[in-house]
Order: sequence, then structure tokens, then C-alpha cells
Amino acid sequence: MNYIRTAMLLAAMTALFMGIGFMIGGQSGMLIALAIAAAMNVFSYWNADKMVLRMHHAQQVDERSAPEYYRMVQRLAQNADLPMPKVYIINNPQPNAFATGRNPQNAAVAATTGLLNMLTPEELAGVMAHELAHVKNHDTLIMTITATIAGAISMLANFAFFFGGNRNNPLGIVGVLLMMIVAPMAAMVVQMAISRTREYAADRMGAQICGEPMWLASALGKIAGGVERIHNPDAEANPATAHMFIMNPLSGERMDNLFSTHPNTQNRINELRKLADAGLGTGGRTSYRSGPTPQTGPWSGAGGSAQSSEPRRPKGPWG
Repeated sequence: MNYIRTAMLLAAMTALFMGIGFMIGGQSGMLIALAIAAAMNVFSYWNADKMVLRMHHAQQVDERSAPEYYRMVQRLAQNADLPMPKVYIINNPQPNAFATGRNPQNAAVAATTGLLNMLTPEELAGVMAHELAHVKNHDTLIMTITATIAGAISMLANFAFFFGGNRNNPLGIVGVLLMMIVAPMAAMVVQMAISRTREYAADRMGAQICGEPMWLASALGKIAGGVERIHNPDAEANPATAHMFIMNPLSGERMDNLFSTHPNTQNRINELRKLADAGLGTGGRTSYRSGPTPQTGPWSGAGGSAQSSEPRRPKGPWG
């Protein structure tokens, strides 16, 4: 059902985009709009992952610079039957994570230092399994396409204002004004609906990848509290990337509504509890601890607490 809903929403956004093109220039305008969308999507397909990582100042790490974190992702990728993705760390105190890449062979996962410091190894495994689920489901490509089309719709709506639209448009200037207001809002609603649909699917698959739904459920509760308290300047400067994170980095939204990028956190936790009650949780596929349980985070020597909103340079395995 999630895949059917996603396909229907994508079809609705494409139809909206082509409809705006028709209102601007008739059949020719519709074809031009389709060509513009195709060109934008081709560019996004090859470059979106690099752009997003650069926007958030992500630094690539490997087994030598971040051994525990890297090996955890490696084990989870094996569980998910995925190629090893590139692994990044974002020096940001807000606990959050995202995945990007046009396909599983060119994927990347990123976690903030705030997330690494706040969560236990099991909770972090749940979060990274969720991100790998996005990769396995090709959600990163879907969200790139929807974001690109949504941006193109807003561009076309502004274009119609300056050029007056198609002369055969029966609504005239009123129709153009309505299009300017309604079309971008409709595109945003569809984009957000797709994002929420894919988050629920990734929660379910992520729980299957790590083998314990309650690891992710526990992590979501902690992340929600951290996002509410800790400001994320890079996300505020690039709000179009908010839907990519496991939790909305712009604000601690608590309601499922038309304009929320993510499902309600408690609803997500409830769904994960249902999976655990159904017998999915059996202690996890493997242990993600490499030593004694630390006091403040999953990494020996990490030190400090993620409760503070002041940026600092962490001292974990990332250097």
C-alpha cells in the first residue's frame, strides 16, 4: 500500500506540473514544462547527493578514522544485502541523520556528532538501519525527484505571472493568480505526503534490518527531544533538505498534518511497538557494542553530553 500511495502521489505531482505548463502555453507549454522537469531531474540524479552533503558540511570517514561507527554501518549493510555506502559525519550538536544517493551502489549515510554522542550503540544501529532502509527502497531518488518537481512547479507559477499564461485560459488573470498561490502549496502537500509515507516504510524495514524495533523506537524519542532543544543552522539555511532527515531538523513538529515533513513521532514509536509485540524483536541480529557500556554515548572517549546546544568539537573515533 505504501508503494501504491507513493506512485499515486508522484503521478499527481507530475500531472500538476504538466497542467501548469498547459495553462501557460497550451500543448506546447505542457511539452516544454515536461522537458524542463526532465532536465532538472537528470541534473539532480547525478549531483543531488554531493550538493546535500556539501550543504551540511559532511565529512567522509572510514574504518581508520571512525572504526566503531563505520563497522556498525558495514554490518547493517550486510544484513540489508546492500553494497557498503559511503559514511559521513556532520559536526553538529543536533541529533539527526540522513541518507542520500541515486541508487544503492552510489549511496551515502550521514550522522551528526550530536546523534553519536546521545545514543547507545543499539539505538544508533536502529537509526542507521532506518537510513539504509531508505537506500534499499530507493527513497533517496524518489525524494530527489519530488523535491525537483516541486521546485519546478513554483518556478513555472512565477513564470506564468510575468507572461500572463495561455490566452485560451478561461479564468484569465484570476486563473493565473490562483495558480501562483495554489500550485506551489499543492506541490508541497504532495511532497510532504510522499515523505511521510516513506518514513513509515523505512521504520518498518529498518527494524527488520537491525532485528529489534525498540532500538529505533527508543532512539526516536531521544532524537525528538534533542531536535526541539538544539538549533541546526545548516538545516535552517537549507530547508528544502529537511525531509531527508530521520527527524524534522527545523522544528519539533508533533502533529501529522498536510504541511509536516515527517509523521508524528509517537505514532512512529507506536507502529514500532506493534512490530515488537508481533515478535520481530528478538534481541537484535548482532551486538553493536565493542566494549564496556559508556556513560554518555556509544563511543569510548566521546566525553561530554549532547544536552548542550553549544557547538563543540567532539573527541570520538572521528578525531
